[in-house]
Amino acid sequence: MPAELRRDRMLSLVREREFMRVSDLSRIFGISEVTVRADLASLADQSLVQRVHGGAIVRDAQPAVERTFEEALDEYAAEKAGIGRYAAGLIRSGETAVLDVGTTTTALAKALVARDDLTDVTVFTTSLTNALELELAIPRISVVLTGGTLRPKQHSLVDPMASYFFEKVNVSVAFLGCNGVHQNYGITNVNLPEAEIKRKMVAAAQRTVVVADGSKLGNISVAKIADLSDIDQLITGPSAPPGVVEELVSKGLAVEIAEPDPRA
Repeated sequence: MPAELRRDRMLSLVREREFMRVSDLSRIFGISEVTVRADLASLADQSLVQRVHGGAIVRDAQPAVERTFEEALDEYAAEKAGIGRYAAGLIRSGETAVLDVGTTTTALAKALVARDDLTDVTVFTTSLTNALELELAIPRISVVLTGGTLRPKQHSLVDPMASYFFEKVNVSVAFLGCNGVHQNYGITNVNLPEAEIKRKMVAAAQRTVVVADGSKLGNISVAKIADLSDIDQLITGPSAPPGVVEELVSKGLAVEIAEPDPRA
């Protein structure tokens, strides 16, 4: 059995039983305990399990309860600002862009406002926060809200209306936020209604860029947004686990590590 498949099955067993002994995994997979320990170390490096004496337990890197925009705002602030600044540099005058909800895309919105060389840019967004930030750049940047039902936790707009909107537009680039970026499970999110809108964003865009601070890498959340093959680029920060970055690159994903912005 290939090592990657074996580790996926080990992870499934740990998730199902909450604790697995090295000796039991050795017996189940017909491999030495040394190999089991190496497999568990690899899973631990990806923040998928936690090593304990004699085996491994579930590591829930992603909180089960969705946090509010304000609760997440100050975490990794300098890193998010650096990611936003790098992402803003990818947009050219005359292009159309989608800005997803979240604190990292809000950092991107601020960086777009600071780019006074941009003209004739249109930004579509489901985020009231992003719209208010971008208002400062009108008329250089036209800001279009999708409409929909307001979610107070993220100040975001979801169905009805938001999905319909993205089915009717074609955009140059979508900047996508998320709760999880995983080499095997792709791009995931903790909130189901927003995940549906994110999938529509990906479908409407000629290219898709995921913006996520390093704490998101290696995580798996409940709602699938996209496979890695659907994503053109990931922009993250120096807190990203090196082992996870290497795995993502090995899967063919272009990964950029942005320098933090100390002014944030």
